[in-house]
Amino acid sequence: MTDADTAFDYVSSAKLPTRFGEFRIHGFVEEDSGQEHVALSYGNWTVDDEVLIRIHSECLTGDALFSTRCDCGFQLEKALQNIVEHGSGVLLYLRQEGRGIGLLNKVRAYHLQDNGMDTVEANEHLGFDADMRDYRICRFMLETLGVKRVSLMTNNPRKRQALTDLGIDVVKRIPIDHGVTEHNKGYLRTKTEKLGHDFDPHLLK
Repeated sequence: MTDADTAFDYVSSAKLPTRFGEFRIHGFVEEDSGQEHVALSYGNWTVDDEVLIRIHSECLTGDALFSTRCDCGFQLEKALQNIVEHGSGVLLYLRQEGRGIGLLNKVRAYHLQDNGMDTVEANEHLGFDADMRDYRICRFMLETLGVKRVSLMTNNPRKRQALTDLGIDVVKRIPIDHGVTEHNKGYLRTKTEKLGHDFDPHLLK
């Protein structure tokens, strides 16, 4: 499927005060699926500026329920802090729970992990690919916000490649090794070994 097969719409924007600073929240929707996504922007830039960004996939358990099974909630907070400290930036919040398998399937995957599977094995056992996320809407979101060149906060090389393939100039990758706990070290090792994520190996010992 190409971008021509999928249409995206910008919906509206509003102020979003947070404990990190005052952002603006921008709503977007995929026309074919009705799936809703948001971007949080902070500060100002010109179209030629290199803008600090993060692509963050929704993780209800980590972002809202404070789970330490993953590093998602920790990374979300760190990304927002980094953007405010930098003075400007964008967080793209994509509604792609569980690397695209959905919330309840993620709960099923957690159950399989409780019984010995790793995160990749659990997804595949349920009949899904290890990572089913789709980043095509990111170009539309960034273009709407006037962003063409980015510094990308991520440990996931697939995100960098996805943006590059979409024509976004990824000037550099900024590691976001944050939120390693005793509960998620195994999960992070699996992401490193099977999904190619870049983590400081000293943090995973």
